[in-house]
Amino acid sequence: MTTTTSSLPQPARTGTPVLSPVLTTPPAAPVDAAAYFAARLAFHTDVADVHASLAAGATDFVVVDSRSTPSWDQGHIPGAVHLPTAQISRLAAEFLDPAVPVVVHCWGPGCDGATRAALALARLGYRVKEMIGGIEYWIREGYAVDTWEGPRQLPADPLTAPVDSDDCGC
Repeated sequence: MTTTTSSLPQPARTGTPVLSPVLTTPPAAPVDAAAYFAARLAFHTDVADVHASLAAGATDFVVVDSRSTPSWDQGHIPGAVHLPTAQISRLAAEFLDPAVPVVVHCWGPGCDGATRAALALARLGYRVKEMIGGIEYWIREGYAVDTWEGPRQLPADPLTAPVDSDDCGC
């Protein structure tokens, strides 16, 4: 007899298929799914890819932190440009090269600030991606930030990042 270690309840075996709420709306056709996910990757990147790129010395994009000055002082990605969302239309040309793609972020996944900043930059003609997870996940994944007091780095949160590897495998 095989024992299951899953904590999920097991469906009764009555011969009747169990209908899943997951599939109430069926998955898209593969061609449609491929188009959607390719488009999504054109609009988003994640903190691990940004960190790996910066650590490798990438210069083909610039990171823009769209938060307020007190938030920036609290901690920001080393080398990022500080450009609060409300000032983008006035200051973008002063701090950004239109030929260089921008990766913008704000606080985290519960904040639309990066989306608003990305929209403002796109309307000005910049090629832009939003860094999903924001500064919250940058910090939670154990990456260093610069603060008004100097550099700071916290250990990776084991619920959000691999703690025994530099690579999550995805």
